[in-house]
Amino acid sequence: MATLQFCGAAGTVTGSCSRVESESACFLVDCGLFQGNFTTQQLNLGEFPFDASKPEFLILTHAHIDHSGLLPKLTKAGFTGPIYTTPATARLLEFMLLDSAYIQESNAERQNRKAERRGQKPVEPIYSIDDAKQTLTQLKTFDYETWFNPTDAVRVRFWNAGHLLGSLSAEVELAEAGKTIRMLFSGDLGPEEKAFHPEPDAPAGYDYVICESTYGNRDREDYTLEARRSAMKKELQKGLSRGGNVVIPSFAVERSQELLHDIAVLLDSGEIPDATVYLDSPLAGKATEVFIDFAGSMEDIEIDSKELFRHPNFNITESVEESKAIKKVKKGAIIISASGMCTAGRIKHHLKNNIYRPESTILFVGYQSPGTLGAIITGGAKKVRIHGKEYQVRADIRRLGNYSAHADQPELVNWLVERGPVHGGLFLNHGEDKSRQVLKDLMATKGIDADKIFLPGFDESFELVAGGTAHSSERPQPRIPVDQLEFDWHNEYAKFILNLSSQLQAADSATERQKLMQDLGKVLKQG
Repeated sequence: MATLQFCGAAGTVTGSCSRVESESACFLVDCGLFQGNFTTQQLNLGEFPFDASKPEFLILTHAHIDHSGLLPKLTKAGFTGPIYTTPATARLLEFMLLDSAYIQESNAERQNRKAERRGQKPVEPIYSIDDAKQTLTQLKTFDYETWFNPTDAVRVRFWNAGHLLGSLSAEVELAEAGKTIRMLFSGDLGPEEKAFHPEPDAPAGYDYVICESTYGNRDREDYTLEARRSAMKKELQKGLSRGGNVVIPSFAVERSQELLHDIAVLLDSGEIPDATVYLDSPLAGKATEVFIDFAGSMEDIEIDSKELFRHPNFNITESVEESKAIKKVKKGAIIISASGMCTAGRIKHHLKNNIYRPESTILFVGYQSPGTLGAIITGGAKKVRIHGKEYQVRADIRRLGNYSAHADQPELVNWLVERGPVHGGLFLNHGEDKSRQVLKDLMATKGIDADKIFLPGFDESFELVAGGTAHSSERPQPRIPVDQLEFDWHNEYAKFILNLSSQLQAADSATERQKLMQDLGKVLKQG
């Protein structure tokens, strides 16, 4: 018998981490950073719900920070085993983990300056650059479709997941009490139509399948890469014709490179105006160099691989000074910057400079986690707070869904049906509850017993047996309240401040404003 515990991405799409433990083995699949609202991010500060020194090895499905971002913290906490992944993922991690560590150190330094002024105790970064460097020494790589044995009791084989350069689904065979438990961890699955990668693949027939469900309730319109590019053409033509800039919040790794590829094709064909394109993300710039190195193995590339990301209209900025200089550009520019959910990074500065301008366009091309600034903007907010200041949303807010790196509902269903039969249990993780429930109901119509489809909660554990059915063995109190995952107190605070500001501005006199503040003070005193 073995135990499968879900230590993240249970009811959320971040913080991916699964733990498998039996009498013969103990290992992890992914160890990701929690992203989203303030409360969700606080999970990064707490202890792991397991002894970090106990796992013998870790399987990393891909380089995205919500799957890899807590690896240095894991190492810092005592994990010394190998981290198995693909060669491309290892290359991306060489700078992604160092960049993440720099952010952790910088955030701690900024908080400590505030803490000192307030007489509060200093805080430690989640992990340091040295921790990230140590983690990189633990990476070991294998190509797709190659069996290897991390321990005597475990055999593993990687399959293309089609989500990101180097992304994998992990086929795992665990020997236990003379029997073999066969598992498949999907990782994040890509759509059937995606630049650079073939569609996801893996063998069929398992005891247990652990599958992501990000878009379990969403059926995108069928599209081809040509149709996707045509949709981008229309958005850029419209946005640039408004007389301002087009700002695109984008994930640094792969999404930015897909955008550059399509924009280069559109520029060369004359289908969009001769715009200047800024890729303002040091991380995206470094990732682009890796994509250049791997261009020979990619699919659907319409420009010579050596020139793919070196178009004369492209400006890939590195320094802070170069980034600040973009502020002077008031029109005719396409500005691509991270982060894709507008939670941090240089994109916030570009939003500050453009979101209040009616002639500008903010074009979202990816998933927006509940509670993030990106989700608030796309949700129709008329005002937002950025770096503590209030901004009117006057720019044209647009969304384009065909750049998603995730399989949609029909693609997830098809992938799962093709992996069948699933004998002991299907676990749906990496999805919000509404997405998971819709996908569960749908899979129950596809021949999987509804009693064998599980929606694991935070830190919930399940007992697995070869040839048997999984069952929940422990569901502890969640580390954060479930009702805080989508919209937390910090979101309420920002909403309150914006509403208060509107009320004060709408008041006719200083006397009315004073009365409003006095009434508010009375309510606060009443507690």
